[in-house]
Amino acid sequence: MTQTPPKEDQMRIQKLRDLINDYRYKYHVLNESTMSEAAADSLKHELAQLEEKYPQLITPDSPTQRVAGQALDKFQKVTHRTPMISLSDVFNRDEVEAWVERIEKMLPGTKHEFICDIKMDGLACALVYVDGELKQAVTRGDSRVGEDVTMNVRTIENVPLKLRENQKYAHMLRGRTEIRGEIVMYKNDFDALNQKRQKAGEALFKNPRNLAAGTIRQLDPRLVAERPLHFVGYDVLREDPDDVPSNAVGYAMMQELGITTSGQTRVQTSIDEVMRYVDELDNKRASFPFNTDGLVIKVNNRSQFEQLGIVGKSPRGAVAYKYAAEEATTVVEDIVISIGRTGAATPVAVFEPVDIAGTTVQYASLHNADEIARLDVRRGDTVIIFKAGDIIPQVQKVLTELRPKDAKAIDYPSELARQYPELEFIRPEGEAVYRVKGASGPLLLKRALQHFASKGALDIDTLGEKNVVALVDAGLVGDLADIYMLQEDDLLKLERFAAISAKKLVHAIAEKKRPPLERFLYGLGIRHVGTQTAIDLVNHFTSMDTLRMATIDQLESVDGVGTVVAESILAWFADEDNIALLEKFTDLGVEPYFEKKTGKLVGKSFVVTGTLESMGRDIAAERIRALGGTFQSSVGKDTDYLVAGGKVGASKLKKAEIYGTSIIDEATFLGLIA
Repeated sequence: MTQTPPKEDQMRIQKLRDLINDYRYKYHVLNESTMSEAAADSLKHELAQLEEKYPQLITPDSPTQRVAGQALDKFQKVTHRTPMISLSDVFNRDEVEAWVERIEKMLPGTKHEFICDIKMDGLACALVYVDGELKQAVTRGDSRVGEDVTMNVRTIENVPLKLRENQKYAHMLRGRTEIRGEIVMYKNDFDALNQKRQKAGEALFKNPRNLAAGTIRQLDPRLVAERPLHFVGYDVLREDPDDVPSNAVGYAMMQELGITTSGQTRVQTSIDEVMRYVDELDNKRASFPFNTDGLVIKVNNRSQFEQLGIVGKSPRGAVAYKYAAEEATTVVEDIVISIGRTGAATPVAVFEPVDIAGTTVQYASLHNADEIARLDVRRGDTVIIFKAGDIIPQVQKVLTELRPKDAKAIDYPSELARQYPELEFIRPEGEAVYRVKGASGPLLLKRALQHFASKGALDIDTLGEKNVVALVDAGLVGDLADIYMLQEDDLLKLERFAAISAKKLVHAIAEKKRPPLERFLYGLGIRHVGTQTAIDLVNHFTSMDTLRMATIDQLESVDGVGTVVAESILAWFADEDNIALLEKFTDLGVEPYFEKKTGKLVGKSFVVTGTLESMGRDIAAERIRALGGTFQSSVGKDTDYLVAGGKVGASKLKKAEIYGTSIIDEATFLGLIA
């Protein structure tokens, strides 16, 4: 049964189409780049997924149903005998396997070979040779009608004006032979041109692909001849299809006839071989002379390729494998504020997880209020995300064309008051950053270090409040990790320490280089992450690396972790200081470990209310956790026992009765933990 699309999805589809069409027109027709190709691919992929979900909304003019570009009026238009259609994109092994499964269903029992070649980032062009002589060069255009750019292409040094005589392929020098390929500018040539323009005080060219396309569309061939372009072939067409029985033969023909190819072509017989080659080229592609963002995978047998036919505007027998994008688009779900160790309030964009450069990214620092204003980023906005230095995610641009009507501008002071009602903030004159009022960096560090060393966290003996103050005031500790660098000689310079006390503290700190992961996590002082939440998170994710990579949905799947807590965790891991701190801990040999909880209380949850005669509530919580149980602050549906001491609150007793929680006295509790 066809699913009825919600109104917001219908609007999203139309907005995506409008934006993609605008980008493609400027990029392919005007040679202007309004966003990277990776970002445009990300938008197109989202549109394709929505159209797959709601096929009744697919229209003939959708960007997914046609090839980009159209012939420019200043060149003669030429109709391609065979359309220069585009390829469908795949982004991972699963999508490659799904493509092969579709092929095997259409041609059951047929053994397939695949030919792989690097996908060049250039201007697609067809060279037409008649009886071996170059007669015409035509750009792809809109796939059916291109532009006659013969005079310009004749100036490209590596395009043979006459095909090379060859006895083995002599028949290719008779009749019509069409060579298809890409016109590219090599990276070194592009850099050299820009260096000359920089010295001359002229505007720099943006990228090799746009420069190659713009050059070929120049009316004066003499200008084209001044710029070093290259033609790299990838296909051969003949009127008799038997002349080219396989794509591998086509590549061999091109090389023998004097046509440059990429030199990266390889025939594979299985998906495993294809994927190994995908990885191999990914490792090598930075060294190629031209830019590339992936490779083409084709059915090698041309007869099989033709039998598979075309679906929409793409052949079934070939796909374009796109490598992990350096940029991608996503939707901002929230903007949360993180308080760093210096008291600085740093805004963080939390968004739908997206893959960039091979990693999953779901948050990015927005730095400060000025940056939010500059970007005009709002909740619900579609944004382009990129990795600065391939490490730190950043918001590059807001695609305002896709902005929801109800998206409100961010009032930063109001956001601070809403998210941190217990704190006051000031923005010092001349600074871009809001800071906690009355809390200097040293004061916050002292509080953080006291918490880190406290009994509920790492429980570092002799590192109490007075010693913490002395260490920070003396400048011996600048962050939490610095305590692992302390030496006895450092401490002996302070009035508070003698030989025995200095040795004792250094030894106590060294003993905590392998703390339980839940204690380490709690000790970091992440807002809203208390002792029990830290335990629940660690039991679920089992390692700090896994927790760092968790999505907001994965975090919220942990009992007791709601949206506020999940976003606070994401914001903490998005802070550059915190990332550096974790790396510093690792460098200093601090290795928190996970140990699966065992004991007779595993799976049991307790709430203690009233006053216990035998122990305080904190000690009771420790005893419960030591036996694998869960200590809760309030009664819920999953609470197994309510321990009722003296002066019991009526509300908790009532909740326990409603949820069917067992109400036990102190004596029964002591029996359970004995």
